[in-house]
Amino acid sequence: MESNRVHQPPQQKLRPRNKALVMNDRKTLLNALKAVVDGRGGIGELAAKVPLQRQSLYKVLSAKGNPTLETLGGILQHLSLRLSVAPA
Repeated sequence: MESNRVHQPPQQKLRPRNKALVMNDRKTLLNALKAVVDGRGGIGELAAKVPLQRQSLYKVLSAKGNPTLETLGGILQHLSLRLSVAPA
């Protein structure tokens, strides 16, 4: 049975990030980032590229995750993404 859901490219799943950051909504940001990771090979592939084990990455990218800037930077670098700051 096929799903009626429309599939978005991984980059589009990250679009809520600006709103998430403005609203200080870490859960939404991490869920969006996890969707991009899943679209680019998943946690297993990411674990091979960053200095964290698979289990730690699942925890970091969960709704309750609280990654350090260093960890977030490593994940973003692997995904060819960057975090930026702009005036409100």
